Amino acid sequence: MSTTRTVGITRAPIALGQFLKLAGLAEDGAQAKGLLASPGVTVNGAPEHRRGRQLADGDLVTVGEDTLQVRVT
Repeated sequence: MSTTRTVGITRAPIALGQFLKLAGLAEDGAQAKGLLASPGVTVNGAPEHRRGRQLADGDLVTVGEDTLQVRVT
């Protein structure tokens, strides 16, 4: 069973590609783009493929078995 990990950001919105890098799931934009090109990435339960998708406080991003919650700190 997977758990939800909270990832703190200083301000919202944040682009999905930037969030993936901040969360440590991608090292750079190219790797984030590759992640988004494969199936298995969702935002709030809906499939997502856009790096520029804007995330807000409380959004849930799932990449494979990892679920991350956006939290403005």
